[in-house]
Amino acid sequence: MKTPKFQPIASAALIFFFAILPIATANANFLVSTSPISGSTVSISPSSVTVTGQAILLPDGSEITVTDSAGNRVDDGTLTISDMSATVGLKPLVDAGVYKVNYILLTEGESALEGSFNFNFSAPSSIATAQPHSTVPAKSASSSWGTSVFVVVGN
Repeated sequence: MKTPKFQPIASAALIFFFAILPIATANANFLVSTSPISGSTVSISPSSVTVTGQAILLPDGSEITVTDSAGNRVDDGTLTISDMSATVGLKPLVDAGVYKVNYILLTEGESALEGSFNFNFSAPSSIATAQPHSTVPAKSASSSWGTSVFVVVGN
C-alpha cells in the first residue's frame, strides 16, 4: 500500500500550526473585564469606566471614550493607567439609554487591546431632594441633677 504524497505535507503543516499557535497567542492582549460590565444595566450613574486586559498597559497612546446614544462624549478625558487596567472618569449621567465605550490600549511588545462595548443606564424617574429638618436638640425628660452634683468629702 502506497502512502499518498500529500500526507507528509499535511502532517508537517499541522505540526507547524500547533508549534506556532502558542507564539501567535503570546503576543495578543485579551480583554479580561470591564466596569460597568459589558451589556449590563446600571441604575446609579457610574463615576468611571474601567477596562482590564492581560498585559501591562502603556499610558502614552492609550484612550477610552464614552458616548451617549446621540454620540456626545460623556467621559471627562482623564485616563488613569494602573498595571493592566485603564480607567476614564465620567461626567454625571442624567439621560437613560445605551452608552458606548470605545478603547484602544497599548502595551509594550503586545498587540493593542482595541474594541468597544455597551452598557445601559436606567436613570431614576425622579430625583428626590433632601428636605430640611430641625437641628434643635430634643429636651431630656429626666433630670440631670444627679449627674450635675458631685460632692467629695474627705479629711
